[in-house]
Amino acid sequence: MKKRYQVLLVLSILSMITFLDRIALSSASGSIMDELHISTVQWGWILGMFTLAYGAFEIPAGWLGDRIGGKKVLTRVVLWWSVFTILTGFASGFVMLLIVRIFFGMGEAGAYPNTAIVLSKWFPVSERGRAQSLIWAASRIGAALTPLIVLPLQKKINWQFSFYVLGAVGIIWAAYWIIWHKEEPRDSPSISPEELSFIQDNRALPEHHSKIKTSFTSGFRSPHLWLLMALYFCYAIGAYFFQSWYHTYLEKGRLMAKEDLLWASSLPYILAAIGCLAGGWLSDQACLKWGKKRGRRIVPVLGLFIAGISVISASLLQDNMAAIIAMSIGMACMDVTAPVAWAIAMDIGGEKSGTVSGVMNTAGLTGAYLSTISFGYLAASRGYSLPVTLIGVILLLGALLAIKIDATKKIEFKTI
Repeated sequence: MKKRYQVLLVLSILSMITFLDRIALSSASGSIMDELHISTVQWGWILGMFTLAYGAFEIPAGWLGDRIGGKKVLTRVVLWWSVFTILTGFASGFVMLLIVRIFFGMGEAGAYPNTAIVLSKWFPVSERGRAQSLIWAASRIGAALTPLIVLPLQKKINWQFSFYVLGAVGIIWAAYWIIWHKEEPRDSPSISPEELSFIQDNRALPEHHSKIKTSFTSGFRSPHLWLLMALYFCYAIGAYFFQSWYHTYLEKGRLMAKEDLLWASSLPYILAAIGCLAGGWLSDQACLKWGKKRGRRIVPVLGLFIAGISVISASLLQDNMAAIIAMSIGMACMDVTAPVAWAIAMDIGGEKSGTVSGVMNTAGLTGAYLSTISFGYLAASRGYSLPVTLIGVILLLGALLAIKIDATKKIEFKTI
């Protein structure tokens, strides 16, 4: 296996662990809410404060990765969040759990921007969509596995034990990453001269990291950065519904039996993994056929449009089976956007891809935070159907925004 694909495999395992840890709380939501006497509104704040903390530290973590390298920042990120994954199992009430999840969010910030930094150094431009598709497909596989791991452990032992196990897995990954990975391909002793030459000739990065100081705020003069932020704002509202409220929606909104929650919680993520793989591959192929401008645009336009229709349909269906199928199709189509959006951030960000990725993801997390909190209040006062319908409408808005995306317009950061 070529060295860059080994790097991609290790990062894909990390992406899987990321979502195992992130979705574990939602998978155990019923037991945690009952045991710790947490209300629906309080649960919304727990989910939302994680997202807020995650978003607040996303840009600094991406900027730091651009300055000191993705390896160092990813090591810090994984060790931090793994410790607070373990501490989640020690929570004894609403306040403690809220504080732990805030620090968990602070720690996990920067995981995907710094993954983008690593990929931008190790992968040619023509393979970035597919590389990102594998990263995001792995995250969905991790999310699909979470109920299959957390719920049986919860039943046989307790919900706390699952967080101890998942935290330990993250610490093991970080130890391996420290020993094995090299920041630059040229520093790897096991890469072939042919592969090294291919990467360096086609990654569209300067050979030596620029020491010139640039103005961070000058990048916001680009309308294409704002379009990317708005697109990801809409996408993340849909994605975080599945990460935060979907399991609770099935259990408390649709009154599904616990034995049915295993497959019902996993199915959307299984199809979403396929969607992620398809999105990156289709985008790269479309770029080859129609150019980067149209190629990066067409996949999120179609994906978000179908996703919006599917989610709205699911909210109106009375039959649980039909609703779950519609939701699963919606998530699969929605998630073709994820790898493409991150590939666009790498395309227009260049050597500042960590910063641009962080800005994009912060915009998404802002939408996720607002919607996660709002969902709790709307579900408590108006039932679960209305907020789900609104999420579908927002996905349709995202499809309209994607029509204007142009991945050929590289952002220029002014020198100081």
